[in-house]
Amino acid sequence: MKKFLKEFEEFALKGNMIDLAVGMIIGSAFNGLVKSMVDNLIMPLLGLVMGKMDFSNLFIALNGVSYATLKEAQEAAAPVFAYGLFITEIINFLIMAFVVFLFVKEINLLRTRGKKEEPAPAPAPTEKECPYCKSKIAIDAVRCPHCTSILDESVFAETK
Repeated sequence: MKKFLKEFEEFALKGNMIDLAVGMIIGSAFNGLVKSMVDNLIMPLLGLVMGKMDFSNLFIALNGVSYATLKEAQEAAAPVFAYGLFITEIINFLIMAFVVFLFVKEINLLRTRGKKEEPAPAPAPTEKECPYCKSKIAIDAVRCPHCTSILDESVFAETK
């Protein structure tokens, strides 16, 4: 048990737990901000464009009774298929995913901005040219397979 407590203390003091807590708090606040933006700005505009439609009241009562609003159906304890609220949550998710994508993309740009990639070294040659017939042959060949000339290093030194 002492070992477990010591490991937990090391984990907490390294800052991992504090970083996690800060991330959770900021994420929660950001989620509230996005939800408010979708509920109070985007959905009313979308409803206006679609003919003054209120997405929060798009539902189907599964008991066959007609209700004027979702709240009325919920107060009557009727089972409802609230697809308008689902559409709102999908929009919330898409905005949140887009913002996270932009954030991660920017972080990756910042990480790679200072680093310059060195060009890869040129691969070692695998072929050479026969000095007699000018055909391509393997780099370690001692005889040309095309003209059958014997190739020694002195011949290549002369042609360079």
